[in-house]
Amino acid sequence: MNILQINSSARSTGSESTRLADIVVSRLQMATLSATVVRRDLASAPLQHIDEFALTALFTAPEERNAEQAARVAIDDALIAEVQSADVLVIGAPMYNFGVTVQLKSWLDAIARARVTFRYTESGPEGLLKNKKVIVALARGGIHKDGPSDSQVPFLKTMLAFLGMTDVQFVYAEGIAYGPEAVSKAQADAESQIDAILSPDSWNR
Repeated sequence: MNILQINSSARSTGSESTRLADIVVSRLQMATLSATVVRRDLASAPLQHIDEFALTALFTAPEERNAEQAARVAIDDALIAEVQSADVLVIGAPMYNFGVTVQLKSWLDAIARARVTFRYTESGPEGLLKNKKVIVALARGGIHKDGPSDSQVPFLKTMLAFLGMTDVQFVYAEGIAYGPEAVSKAQADAESQIDAILSPDSWNR
């Protein structure tokens, strides 16, 4: 099993979403002793955003790119290769201002490439990153699950499915801004959700 962990908090330390992602990965490793793990922390190693230079590089034929353009495209090539090699993706995703972080959006922008991770066919778009399991660990200061203020989950479901990843489960740690007791409850609830997701009956379905 090849596991890719994406930590998308702006914090290198002290992130609840990263803590939960670490728990998921640790339990997967214990269950599968031969598992390999690649971790990408988008706070300590931030990605470049899409800008005019990046778009120009991507839309220039490979044989016509200059050295700077080739180097820019190579950054995204490496990110795509990590996802292509992964059997399981574990994503730590805090909520910032009702949405995903700029770190996570930049990663998704980097791995979404026409004719590589998705393509358009006569019957519509087809995601090419198939046969992968995804677990997203969500950390929120407030309570948003299944409510109109939760734009994260619909966006991530849509984006991941567009790329071919439809086996996606979410772990919720909510209300962590409400004080120590709320934090303890949120952590316990989230860890119970992880137990349920990774139970043999659920995981092997």
